[in-house]
Amino acid sequence: MKSPRVVFGLLLLMLLATRLCHVGILWAEEDLPLAAAVQMVHGKSLYRDFWFDKPPLTAAVNLMWGAHTGWILRIAGALWVFAACLLLNEFASKLWGRREGLTAACALGFFLTFGIPAAVIPLAADLLMLVPHIAAVYLAWRGRMFWSGLAAGIAMLFNSKAVFVLAACALWAPRSLLVLAAGFALPHLAAIAWFGAHGALPAYYEQVWKWGGIYARNTFVEQPLLNGLRRTANWVGFHAALLAGAAWFWLRDRSPERLRFALWAAFSLAAVAAGWRFFPRYYFQLLPVMTLAAARGFWTLRPGRVALVLLLLIPMVRFGPRYAQLAQDLTAGRPPEWRDVAMNRDSREASEIILRMARPGDTLFVWGFRPDLFAYTRLPAGTRFLECQPLTGVFADRHLAQSAPLEPEWTRRNRRELAATRPAFVVDGLSLFNPALSMQNYEELRSWLAGYEEAGRTRHTIIYRRRATSPSSTARVFRETPTSPPARPPRANSSS
Repeated sequence: MKSPRVVFGLLLLMLLATRLCHVGILWAEEDLPLAAAVQMVHGKSLYRDFWFDKPPLTAAVNLMWGAHTGWILRIAGALWVFAACLLLNEFASKLWGRREGLTAACALGFFLTFGIPAAVIPLAADLLMLVPHIAAVYLAWRGRMFWSGLAAGIAMLFNSKAVFVLAACALWAPRSLLVLAAGFALPHLAAIAWFGAHGALPAYYEQVWKWGGIYARNTFVEQPLLNGLRRTANWVGFHAALLAGAAWFWLRDRSPERLRFALWAAFSLAAVAAGWRFFPRYYFQLLPVMTLAAARGFWTLRPGRVALVLLLLIPMVRFGPRYAQLAQDLTAGRPPEWRDVAMNRDSREASEIILRMARPGDTLFVWGFRPDLFAYTRLPAGTRFLECQPLTGVFADRHLAQSAPLEPEWTRRNRRELAATRPAFVVDGLSLFNPALSMQNYEELRSWLAGYEEAGRTRHTIIYRRRATSPSSTARVFRETPTSPPARPPRANSSS
């Protein structure tokens, strides 16, 4: 094999080059953490001062680069994936040898590049958890149970599915479960102490755990088992090289790790299935164990190595051309004509309109799940809500087409709280898609909306600015709002 320095240099170059092709795009899974981090830059306290339904490190990590978008965000994403590759190299090298380590690192980088863009590009919860996930299991394998638990606890402050990582770590700690649990508890005790000191502890529980539990129990998928089988089959098809190599490892390896790795894979698959949504990004939880097993299988499958390498052409041919097209668009200075990013492009246009009108001290509220507007404008929120899920009771994974609310009394109280605020701008990024969730349909908001007038619009967004003197009627505010959505709305920027 080539020198490790050459291999890692080429790997880092690939990660940087491909992610920089997305320098002008924000994806849905990274929008809300970035919006939350922008509010923290403005001095607001997480959960206490604004609504954020994800674990705290998902937002806080963005403070490392000032919650900026563009090239610095994409470089941060490349470096994060590279760190995961280095950790997996260390793990595989200590298990078997240098060649398995380099193979595992390169395979992880490859499959985190040539995959569904909305999953592999955003530096969001599922991708962020990879680094502490790998670290936790590696430390458990080395017998460092307290530090393994600590890494798993940090992972859970990125993503609640890290509880399955803790279960995997316990496979190496049957006699040290209390030590493992102590390490796991420490980051959470620190988080609880922090939020308690800042008056945010009840809000932290309500937003992350109570609301998150409601989300987990209420899938929008009508046939979740069939959907799971179909999406898992798709994942298997694009990761056939991993599956083939891992299968050979489990068939031929006789080490004590074989059973533990199989159980680790089972726990990871259970994490993918939790919530019955099977989004492509959820399968990241499977990547560490499958990549390790495949790296070992590759070097023991002597006659079949060429076949495994050829299987890599499946994801490369499917996802590689998009990077080339995006690179051409960047070079030519034109926005990408790509339906998957149409909503994000619309948000950028709306942000430019807002920034042309904004004055120092202006604040923003966004109706709909369009938190990229906060990331682009960098305006402080004029309310506690960065988007409208806690105001409508309709989750963002369905609100472009559905309107049946959850927790109606609770969301009614939230709307009354919204009506007591006075943001300078109100941006409606939902009503043109789903009129049933238009703001004027809610009694608590009608008189509040009378204080705003339309100041601009894009194809999918209406921008309102607070009036100097509030009128007595909302007629002018909504005179041009259509009663039906566009014939073919753009695809939401999600990995669903």
